Amino acid sequence: MSETYHIVPEETHNALVVAAYRHRGYTEDEANDAARFCVEAARHGIRTHNAIKALHLDHLFGSGSGGCVPGAEIEVLSSRFPAATVWNANRKLGQSVAYRAMEACMEMADKYGVGVVSVDNAFHYLWGGGYVMEAAKKGYIAYTNCTAALAEVVPFGGKLPTLGTNPHSWGFPTMDALGYPVVIDWATSVVAMGRVQQFKREGKALPPAAAVDADGNPTTDPAKAVALLPFGAHKGYGLSLINELTAAFIGGSLPTLRSRWADDGDKHTPNFFFQAIHPEALDGGDFARGRTQEENLKAVLADLFQDGNANCILPGQIEAEAAALSDRHHGLLFSRAEIEAFNEIAAECGHPAWDPSAFATT
Repeated sequence: MSETYHIVPEETHNALVVAAYRHRGYTEDEANDAARFCVEAARHGIRTHNAIKALHLDHLFGSGSGGCVPGAEIEVLSSRFPAATVWNANRKLGQSVAYRAMEACMEMADKYGVGVVSVDNAFHYLWGGGYVMEAAKKGYIAYTNCTAALAEVVPFGGKLPTLGTNPHSWGFPTMDALGYPVVIDWATSVVAMGRVQQFKREGKALPPAAAVDADGNPTTDPAKAVALLPFGAHKGYGLSLINELTAAFIGGSLPTLRSRWADDGDKHTPNFFFQAIHPEALDGGDFARGRTQEENLKAVLADLFQDGNANCILPGQIEAEAAALSDRHHGLLFSRAEIEAFNEIAAECGHPAWDPSAFATT
């Protein structure tokens, strides 16, 4: 680690995050869900979706603009399908909805082998990888996608941003095989807008072909970036389109209207999709050499990393290493710029500011 990081105790972090959400009118349960989420993002090194990003998003598109309603209740809609249900989130805090949706999926998977929850009228849940990671640690194959808060991505071959960054997140229960879950989590743009904001804070340049300026020209300057490009050209575009089509089936309206609140009779909210699969539901019982399902999983992973591939990494490995580093330091690691951003949050809600000199560094 070339940069110096301040080690912030989890309790200190949570006290500020809870205070910030309570100051904005959220219930105690919602504030605790938000802090729980932000801890996991910071602990796993997801600096683009920590509390700074969460509260900034809430200010721009959530409680600060009516896009998220503190204290809202989830409405479970009637369904003829026992393993699939649809929820009207009524603009409840996205993290609270997401935790409950994944828990419901796991409960259905225990009974039916698979569980699906689709969510309408949602507010963005931020880092989808956190929800599938938690489910994978409990033994499930988990998936989620969502439509992003804004249409910030230019479709392949186009010039106007009409798609969201639209992440996909998969989690696989590989704890016994690897010691951590495989988590495949990606935005469908080259970078997420949170990364643009992070690089702007830290004075770093964006990678090439990741963003465009106000004139539609490619730029590596995060201060000039106004829209993003899909990764892998037509491939990332297709994956982003999956989220928009899924949302359209659930009840989502036009992508370019999302988070642009107006009393116009239309809908301006994102949508979520969650799924959990019990591994036993996939077990064909015919594994080579008489292996069990778990033994077969280990054999497949070992085959991937035979001679010549020993230095390859698995999705989720970097996050697992970041979490181990946080655990070794008994706290959450934040840069000086992030500490300053937290102190702006503290000033907003009347919480005591953090003294950087009071924290150990690494």
